[in-house]
Amino acid sequence: MTDKIYGINGPIVTVKDAANLRMGEMVYVGDARLVGEVIRLSSRLTTIEVYEETSGLKPGEPVESTGAPLSIELGPGILSSIFDGIERPLSEIEKSAGFYIPRIAVVKNLDETVKRPATVLVKKGDRVFPGTVIAEVPETDAIVHKVMVPPDMEGVITWAAPDGDYTIREKLAVLQLPDGTEKDLTMVQRWPIRVPRPVNRRYPAAQPLLTGQRIFDTLFPIAKGGTAAIPGGFGTGKTMSQHQIAKWSDADIILYIGCGERGNEMTDVLTEFAKLVDPRTEKPLLARTVLIANTSNMPVAAREASIYTGVTLAEYYRDMGYHVAIMADSTSRWAEALRELSGRLEEMPAEEGFPAYLASRLSAFYERAGMVSNLNGTEGSVTIIGAVSPQGGDFSEPVTQNTKRFVRCFWGLDKALAYARHYPAVNWLTSYSEYMDDLAPWYQTNVGRDFLGNRARMIAILTQEASLNEIVKLIGADVLPDDQKLTLEIARVIRLGFLQQNAFHPQDTCVPMAKQAAMLSLICELYDTCRSLITMGMPMSVLKESDIFERIIAIKYDVDNDDTEAFAKYRAEIQAFYDDVLQRNG
Repeated sequence: MTDKIYGINGPIVTVKDAANLRMGEMVYVGDARLVGEVIRLSSRLTTIEVYEETSGLKPGEPVESTGAPLSIELGPGILSSIFDGIERPLSEIEKSAGFYIPRIAVVKNLDETVKRPATVLVKKGDRVFPGTVIAEVPETDAIVHKVMVPPDMEGVITWAAPDGDYTIREKLAVLQLPDGTEKDLTMVQRWPIRVPRPVNRRYPAAQPLLTGQRIFDTLFPIAKGGTAAIPGGFGTGKTMSQHQIAKWSDADIILYIGCGERGNEMTDVLTEFAKLVDPRTEKPLLARTVLIANTSNMPVAAREASIYTGVTLAEYYRDMGYHVAIMADSTSRWAEALRELSGRLEEMPAEEGFPAYLASRLSAFYERAGMVSNLNGTEGSVTIIGAVSPQGGDFSEPVTQNTKRFVRCFWGLDKALAYARHYPAVNWLTSYSEYMDDLAPWYQTNVGRDFLGNRARMIAILTQEASLNEIVKLIGADVLPDDQKLTLEIARVIRLGFLQQNAFHPQDTCVPMAKQAAMLSLICELYDTCRSLITMGMPMSVLKESDIFERIIAIKYDVDNDDTEAFAKYRAEIQAFYDDVLQRNG
């Protein structure tokens, strides 16, 4: 008996007396076979969430069961591709339908015609387990795709193909399961997007995700396998900050999810990433990037699914032993999709109309991050960096507050800094990272034993500046003692010379940790030198007669990223400045 549509409310479709449908099952709705998912069951009505535009549907049209949960295909061809929220390649849709995506586009998730060179790593008689790598395929110039046994299978290989060129559907091996049945293994496997892929164990944070952005790497680092939020109002630079991390971080694979964002922003991503060269591999950056474009004019239900599609793709590459970084831009648009669907389901609204389960959904998403030991013994990680777009820049709204509960790194963007053209516009007084204690051994071993102390001094100076600025607003800076004037001047050097970073300057767009540590050390040395002069009775006006402060600020442009030896010259200049002040002023 074929089930039929009983009611339609936007993307929500109901079916009456559908005893054969199960919770979470993927279905095809209507004569157009729109993709949907069962989200509610009762004794009389079954509720289906449709991931495409439902205009034109009418009661009485058929609903076809697939017998499986909403799943995506995983295999070679994912990298360098651009998908919509349910893993349909937009390039293939463009070929068949032009620039405007039709309501229904029947395309294959992955290219089934291209033959790829495969090196088969198993032979007849081998016993394999979940996650065992059976073949390697060069997916792009930068990434080798490892074809694995699905996580829910194990057994003995009864036949293995020779090395050669194969399509993703061709048989590479035959696996005999413990019950005696045989299963053909190809390059492709399917996995439900709402189910996390299994792992052996999770590790605590121990290694930072280096981004090349000084305020992130030095002040508020994120660990590989960690979680971070970038909240900020319109124009504060959320998307640009995520672009910078996507371009320059030391993750093996970047997965960018444009969830409900404007189409022109996704266009910027596509055009910029296509031109960029990966500094590590000297290959195009797109060779290790996956883009999921679910813009604001696409169906709202697919926006809700895009987050899960993205994190499932990330977990798949994590299982191969890669470090994957997810840029989710923005989780606020995803939460708005939850709110709209909740309203159409007539659920009781919570704060600001969001559903009561908003917190649990956010928690389920961010908890899929982590540094793990995979089923096949390799180590990989999924790092999630989610942008939050609070209306009016109000961080007290529900999405931001609930996100803060589940992330350990908070990069709060400040509208005043953005309007002052200070980018990244991260407010160093409201931002924090809970990973610093976990990552301290790594910094001491790989950066320097004085790095953490210099970082603490920088934060203390910036905090003192904030307190002094309150006094300056009332009585002016002239009445401050010279030691406090020095604090304000060094804080200015830190803000302009270290925290502010130019994404369009070839030396400043991405800065290695060695140069960051050297810059930080030099600023602290300048501070100590000036403080010793002030202790001797030298006024701040005399110290500012020199251009040493401006010279230190300009280091970010004047010193090449790989020329750390040049800092010795600046130390000599600081010593010469010290000697000159003493000589001229007795």
